[in-house]
Amino acid sequence: MKPDLRTVQRSMQRYSKEGARNADDELVVEEPLEMRVGGVAIAVTMRTPGHDRELTAGFLHSEGVVTTTSDLAGIGHCWDPETPEIRNVIDVTLASDEAVDLEALRRNVYASSSCGLCGSVTLDTIHRRCAVLAPGGRVTPEVLTALPDRLRAAQTVFARTGGLHAAALFTFEGELEVVREDIGRHNAVDKVIGYHLLRGRLPLSDRLLLVSGRASFEIVQKAVMAGLPIVAAVSAASSLAVDLAELQRQTLIGFLRERSFNVYTDFDRVAE
Repeated sequence: MKPDLRTVQRSMQRYSKEGARNADDELVVEEPLEMRVGGVAIAVTMRTPGHDRELTAGFLHSEGVVTTTSDLAGIGHCWDPETPEIRNVIDVTLASDEAVDLEALRRNVYASSSCGLCGSVTLDTIHRRCAVLAPGGRVTPEVLTALPDRLRAAQTVFARTGGLHAAALFTFEGELEVVREDIGRHNAVDKVIGYHLLRGRLPLSDRLLLVSGRASFEIVQKAVMAGLPIVAAVSAASSLAVDLAELQRQTLIGFLRERSFNVYTDFDRVAE
């Protein structure tokens, strides 16, 4: 059986009312991934290994470097048997010879496991880059309140470690299409968007995004770039996330729980 590179065993001491005992714990792996375009390094992000091609494709889409799968001529790890750690480097070849200002992209990008800041740091830039989302698509409260349990049931590594964020795409009828886990919630979103980009399925105008944590500006920005009309989070939404969702006519939902949720923008997509 292939080893699971996403987790690792570590010894520890567990304390409880019965006292202390030695035990093993399963921890989430955190490793850097260097992303290159044409051999030029543009970003390093801390991530959980797995689905690296999707992560990179989704990241480049969020940064406006690629828009469809036809923009990609190749994407893969840089394999070198002499340096096995090279699995943490992935290189992208673009289909077009048109120059991309990689230095400007590199200056504008900062990514880590706790925070993701895209190069597009203002609402105005996003608004000029992206079309306002078209009206249409509705989801019922009954479907929405059932989604967190479906997401949790699909979080296989979280169930063993308790240490991963998740992002998932659902149909408006509540059918789970794809879920990805990562130590960085922005990486999880990039992975589900990259999953569809590599299959030529963008924009995602007939899907909704659910994230296991809060809805930040960066998550809403990535969803807007992918054409997602509805974003839901099990935790809070930030003020800037609400501002961007309102500007782009996206429906943003927060505190999605078993019996309740908040709708901050474009209420019409939630059916009475």
